[in-house]
Amino acid sequence: MTDNKTIIIICGGGPAPGINSVISTVAKAFLKDGYRVLGLHEGFKGLFSEQPKIKEIDFDLADRIFSRGGSTLIMSRFKPGNEKVNTKLFLENNVKLLVSIGGDDTASTSNKITAYLEEEQIFISNIHVPKTIDNDLPLPDRNPTFGFHSAKDEGVRIGNTTYEDARTSQNWFVMSAMGRSAGHLAFGIATSCHFPMMVIPEMFENTNITLDKVVRLVISSIIKRKIENIHYGVAMISEGIFHNLPKSELDKIGVNFTYDNHGHPELGNVSKSHIFNMLVQDKLKELGIDIKSRPVELGYELRCCRPIGFDLTLCTLLGIGVKKLFDEGKSGCLVSANSRGEIIPLYLADLQDENGKIPPRLVDINSEFSKLCFQNLHYLDENDYEAAKNYLKDPAEYDFKKILTEK
Repeated sequence: MTDNKTIIIICGGGPAPGINSVISTVAKAFLKDGYRVLGLHEGFKGLFSEQPKIKEIDFDLADRIFSRGGSTLIMSRFKPGNEKVNTKLFLENNVKLLVSIGGDDTASTSNKITAYLEEEQIFISNIHVPKTIDNDLPLPDRNPTFGFHSAKDEGVRIGNTTYEDARTSQNWFVMSAMGRSAGHLAFGIATSCHFPMMVIPEMFENTNITLDKVVRLVISSIIKRKIENIHYGVAMISEGIFHNLPKSELDKIGVNFTYDNHGHPELGNVSKSHIFNMLVQDKLKELGIDIKSRPVELGYELRCCRPIGFDLTLCTLLGIGVKKLFDEGKSGCLVSANSRGEIIPLYLADLQDENGKIPPRLVDINSEFSKLCFQNLHYLDENDYEAAKNYLKDPAEYDFKKILTEK
């Protein structure tokens, strides 16, 4: 057993810009106080392995990775079952703190591991750094999760290029962006790129989501622009639309979806933009409207990009916050910062509902900001019906507001 006090860092779930920034900052803060810093590859899998893949993190490594995208530690979605924790890893390395980087499942598993170790008379602290590019964790002051703004920035770069292609070639593109539960990425990218149409699950608060309604919303924008002699555009659709569709709707697509342990369709296996684009094309053909459209998928391209300045600052604050909370004797908590930059410990119980679930933070569709953004989209309303009759038998079926209130 070593006399050197040690911390272990693990990363769970999927990548997000800024992971390396957190690892770097945490490592530097603890190295400065004489701690040894170990990174474990493959997330929790490393803690349950007799031969864990360990990465020694010294100042040189921490300094080099700070602004890089991706993660210097290999990530994993491994969830322990009946496996036993490798207690020898903690004892031989004199581990005092487990730092986990990931979503709420990662935080919950960290708590369970430290509780098990305590039963084995091994006492360590654990502090969790929440991350997701979906921005759907309910943090204080609606503060963003790290990685979201960098992923959005990369999406805007691709979105602006796509929009320029649409204008240059006089075509339409159907784009899809990540976001299982919430439409933050799709909303942020679409508004930043001035796309004429975006469809996110939060829009359907007064009606059920169906494939037909999504397609009609896109065509509403196409016809509105056609009336105004604009023959190009990009329609953004959040992948969260799929997660809110009943299985009866998914069956209409004709794709044999695989499902995860929670019953969600595994959307990483299919191109959402391709599916929606084909549905839009089929409907346009049925209407006798000759307009070309192409699919663009914003998926894994966003997760490992280099973090922008906003996230470099946020991740630095969170990394320093880990050390601050540890020095204060805090454990079993998430590190967070309020709008004044003050470090706040959050506990899962602070975020969970009465059923023990953390409800996702959704786009506030009724905020003034959201309402103004949706007003700026291009879609048909009652004033367009006469002109729209040149293309549609019943323009009311493609009225944006009516689609979103259909019973």
